[in-house]
Amino acid sequence: MATGFFKTDKVTNEPVLSYAPGTPEREEVLKAYKALWNQKVEVPLYIDGQEVYTGKTKDITPPHDHQHVIGFYHKASKEDVQKAIDSALAAREKWANMDWQDRVAIFLKAADLLSGPYRAKMNAMTMIGQSKTVFQAEIDAVAELADFWRFNAKYLQKIYAEQPESSPEVWNRMEYRPLEGFVYAVTPFNFTSIAGNLPTSPAMAGNVVVWKPSSTQMYSAKMIIEILEEAGLPAGVINMVAGSATMITEQVLSSPDFAGIHFTGSTDVFQYLWKKIGENIAKYKTYPRIVGETGGKDFVWMYRDADPKAVATALTRGAFEYQGQKCSAASRAYIPESQWQAVYDELKKQVESIKMGDPVDMSNFMTAVISKSAFNKITGYIADAKKDKDAEVIIGGGYDDSKGYFIEPTVILTTNPHYVTMEEELFGPVLTVYVYKDDAWRDSLELVDKTSPYGLTGAIFAKDRNVIVEASKKLENAAGNFYINDKPTGAVVNQQPFGGARGSGTNDKAGSMWNLIRWMSVRSIKENFNPPTDYRYPFMK
Repeated sequence: MATGFFKTDKVTNEPVLSYAPGTPEREEVLKAYKALWNQKVEVPLYIDGQEVYTGKTKDITPPHDHQHVIGFYHKASKEDVQKAIDSALAAREKWANMDWQDRVAIFLKAADLLSGPYRAKMNAMTMIGQSKTVFQAEIDAVAELADFWRFNAKYLQKIYAEQPESSPEVWNRMEYRPLEGFVYAVTPFNFTSIAGNLPTSPAMAGNVVVWKPSSTQMYSAKMIIEILEEAGLPAGVINMVAGSATMITEQVLSSPDFAGIHFTGSTDVFQYLWKKIGENIAKYKTYPRIVGETGGKDFVWMYRDADPKAVATALTRGAFEYQGQKCSAASRAYIPESQWQAVYDELKKQVESIKMGDPVDMSNFMTAVISKSAFNKITGYIADAKKDKDAEVIIGGGYDDSKGYFIEPTVILTTNPHYVTMEEELFGPVLTVYVYKDDAWRDSLELVDKTSPYGLTGAIFAKDRNVIVEASKKLENAAGNFYINDKPTGAVVNQQPFGGARGSGTNDKAGSMWNLIRWMSVRSIKENFNPPTDYRYPFMK
């Protein structure tokens, strides 16, 4: 039982290390990378605090060298998934009743382990398994994940402190309970931090979780579980299963104790999940919470008075960091005719200077896309653009999967603002540009707003404050994370809470208290110190 009002220390964002030549962190991560490259890692299921080896396995290979096997993971059966559910439910009462400061202490310790002794290893695993450069790994797998764990502790404290007013002889209070049942966390390949946050934010609020990582993120997923276990996470609170997404999901959603889903992935999958939940709604003990962040078709819009070099740099970084495999990546741009040549010249110069290859070579800005299926999808769009009449590949356009799934940073120029790559999410290093007439800038804002079904991120570049105000208002529903004179990527926990609406999700803002409160069921308590003893009111006299 708590014996005081506890507060977490003042929380600040984890510093991002530079990995510049000669720094100790550079040497440490290269050493860890080389050691991991030359060994094979076996990833079991984690159920009720036990490692489960099913014997049904799949190889793990780096996207930048797909012939090199770095390990394998075990796939769950239907029975294994049910054991994970049962384990979570068995752990629920004790976990839910644990004082909040004791739950929080686990994740604060995990953040210190991650940013301390396991920093180099986690970065190296993300570099190898997900083909991230060391800088992209650092800001994701270490800094952002540590931020999630530390700031979620702060948000939890803030939520619990929010209490109602009381009147004379009455004490009112609010009780923030976990959901009744278990939460299903489904995480993507592209951010180790998301993989770590989606199961742990509900858990921090007292929930128990069944977690299914992406099959292409299993390498670093193992590290997340190991850190949490070392930090003291009790058995059964978070159970990790892998294998057939369809089978696992159907087993989870068929349970009457399913209480919520925390999801990041494709829009199609999220809509399928929502539909299945709706079909099963009568069997659940409680209405499930549905929290999801899905796709994006993120934009950069430029007004004629903006700096062409700043716009070109935002496009280069926004579109091509981590091979464009961010749901926030810039993938469509609207440039005024009077500025197009200047933007193009600078963009071409920057993009053609980009080096691409193995992440162990730190001079590389880009590496490989995640898988063969991603490579085939993205290159199919590029091949079509090379022959379509209303599109032209003006920068890049090459690709090669003989060793790794490498695609050059590619820029398509289109005369059709509704060309397919202006509307459909590609999730790769492809940017499409539409050039508009300067005096039609208001019409171009209409295009930005109406072209895509998504509403995740977007950026505008302008100097005139009247234009900034008008564009911001016009595009208020087009992006849940909106950037003025900056690229549309790189949201930081507690600085730019992340999420979008429309086809991009439920906009529940990871990296804020608004996400955490979705994993709570609130009970309002009124205690009357002087209950009435006569039913008659004064007006009746």
